[in-house]
Amino acid sequence: MNVNFEKLGNVNGEITVTIEANDYTDKISKQLKEIGKKHAEPGFRPGRVPAGLIAKKYGTAVKYDVVNKEVADAVFNYIKDNKLQVLGQPVPESDNAFDINNSDFTFKFKVGLAPEIANPVNKELHVPYYNITVSDDMVNEQVEGLRQRFGRQVPGEETEPNAVIKGTITELNPDGTVKEDGVVVENGIIAPMHFKNEDQKKLFEAKHPGDSVVFNPAATCDANPVELSSMLNIDRDQVEDHKGDFRFDIKEIIVLRPAELDQEFFDNAVGKDKAHNEEEFRAAIKELLALNLANDSNYRFTIDAKDAVVKTVGELELPVEILKEFLIRQGEGITAENVEEEFGKMRSQLEWDLVRDNIASQFDVKVEEEDIFNEARGVVARQLMQYGPNALSEEIVDKYAQEVTKDAKNREMLYQNALNRKTFEVIKENVTLDNKDVTVEEFQKLFVPAEA
Repeated sequence: MNVNFEKLGNVNGEITVTIEANDYTDKISKQLKEIGKKHAEPGFRPGRVPAGLIAKKYGTAVKYDVVNKEVADAVFNYIKDNKLQVLGQPVPESDNAFDINNSDFTFKFKVGLAPEIANPVNKELHVPYYNITVSDDMVNEQVEGLRQRFGRQVPGEETEPNAVIKGTITELNPDGTVKEDGVVVENGIIAPMHFKNEDQKKLFEAKHPGDSVVFNPAATCDANPVELSSMLNIDRDQVEDHKGDFRFDIKEIIVLRPAELDQEFFDNAVGKDKAHNEEEFRAAIKELLALNLANDSNYRFTIDAKDAVVKTVGELELPVEILKEFLIRQGEGITAENVEEEFGKMRSQLEWDLVRDNIASQFDVKVEEEDIFNEARGVVARQLMQYGPNALSEEIVDKYAQEVTKDAKNREMLYQNALNRKTFEVIKENVTLDNKDVTVEEFQKLFVPAEA
């Protein structure tokens, strides 16, 4: 077998494979023997079928499969052994002749090559880096939000904006009298703060246990069947018959009282023994805010760094026609009619992937198993954050992270995330950062599209 490669321009090439009978004859014979051991034919048991009959019946198909496999292996081994940076996969030439009756064959494959990219990352490249300041107002807002989150529900003497009200809900006639055989909910519960109608919400302002309020349940929720059936404790298909006024006789008012600044609250809000007084608690909150803002700053850096690098590199020369043909051959919804549009959509991402991989290679960035696991831990921790810091024990996070990494698709996603993160880290270390201190408001404006 003979394999040759010819470079055709900067990003195109051709691999030619010549295969002769002695390259595949033994493999055909071996496969036919295996078939003879397992297949029965009329009048013959498995293993007793004459070799000539097996060859006559299966020889052509086996030859076709063996030759194709030998050629495919030769192409991909050549690419691997010679470290060709191929984009997509080799595409067979349209004029490849495969007459199965021949003994010798020659196949040609078009290959698209990755362009050579000069490393744009150095200290001459300037990238802005925005340091977001943590203001006292931000700390105050976070503290109050946490006090509400970990607050206590207690009986109240008067309704408040966040009150939950318990009592009896009774259906009325249009004249205000109690409707005979109407809906009556003895243990009704409402939360006016969630009403969609402001007028209905105001009906419950400054009310006390023992007061009665005439309101319209349907108006509180835009007659949403799910919400209305839940409030009135009726089936959804019955709500159309109960859209009039009801009387709510208030029995109990439950109000939310913010958590006290005590040790139990500190432990719940920032983790056990992370703070022991208000000063330490506020410091811990400020540190958490700074960490989150640093993540935001780093995210913005990836956007600005990518833009700066891409601008420096410029548009890459790509083997466009070969890539288009490869996409069509994949048969994943891309056809000759839409390939131009679809390739246009993916070109910028393809170019960035090539630039990123080139930077990673030049700075010897490697993704280890530990990096993949740490990415999984980050995904799990963000998902568990909603349950509070006490849900984030290392044992729990590690357990779920191990499950995440078992899935092949998850691993590929985690690998790409780790590669991106580590590549941007080396970019950050090797360019000149133009540090800028900004407020949260100023930082948020960076993401507002500029007016045309």
